[in-house]
Amino acid sequence: MFGFLNVYKPVGKTSHDVVTYFRKLLKIKQIGHTGTLDPFAEGVLPICIGKATRLIEYLPDDKAYIAYVQFGKSTDTYDTEGEITAEYDKKVIKNDVLSTIKNFEGEIEQYPPIYSAIKLDGKKLYEYAREGKKIEIKPRKVKISKIELKEFDENNQTAQIYIECSKGTYIRSIANDLGKVLECGGYLYKLIRTKAGNFALENSIEMNNFQSEEYVKKNLIEPIKMLNLPIYELSETELQKVSHGQNLLNKSIKCVDFVILIYNNRIKAVAKFDNGIIKVNKVFDNV
Repeated sequence: MFGFLNVYKPVGKTSHDVVTYFRKLLKIKQIGHTGTLDPFAEGVLPICIGKATRLIEYLPDDKAYIAYVQFGKSTDTYDTEGEITAEYDKKVIKNDVLSTIKNFEGEIEQYPPIYSAIKLDGKKLYEYAREGKKIEIKPRKVKISKIELKEFDENNQTAQIYIECSKGTYIRSIANDLGKVLECGGYLYKLIRTKAGNFALENSIEMNNFQSEEYVKKNLIEPIKMLNLPIYELSETELQKVSHGQNLLNKSIKCVDFVILIYNNRIKAVAKFDNGIIKVNKVFDNV
């Protein structure tokens, strides 16, 4: 079995839980996902089946979310699962939020939450946090390509914010930082991922709907459709060379980093194009 699934991860499940579910259902060990979602979050989680796991690094990695932010309090995890660390009497109005969120657009430096899986000296940050150890967390550059206020409830001091961002962006940190700038505190109480690369929310399927191998096969997505890479159709002679990992000479391809090599509409390899030479990067046999 070879391809992708556009799965809707429910609240309460970890990304690992979803992978484990499909491994048991399909009795295939080679299954992976393309981006972790916290247990309290829900939404799009692309699942890669079989040798399609070897294509993860070539998938577009931009993301989109709807973030639900509660103002008036801060938590140590920056979300609803943490302990409250501060409470504020200050009330914010819609115009305050509108003017402030624009400061988060573009390339920004972001401090990841201490309760995150980022590693420091071979140890995950949340492990330090659970041990009560204070460590220096360095900021990371991320890109927020779009941020919009969708709804604001002044009575309940909550906001729904749409965010398009680069891989590695912590939406929890945006909620916390927004509360800091507004001087009223803020944390994430709900999160929905609406897009992961070319995988969209409107095309996703609830995890629990996958009850059989037949249903998985029916909804399996051909990887070519989800990769934003140029395609090169192999001749039979070229196919034989590529199958043995041999490079091809071709001056007609314009300057690109990677190219998909196909035969009979099936992926046979991913190659790197360098100065007129197609250098085979990964070969896919029997897919």
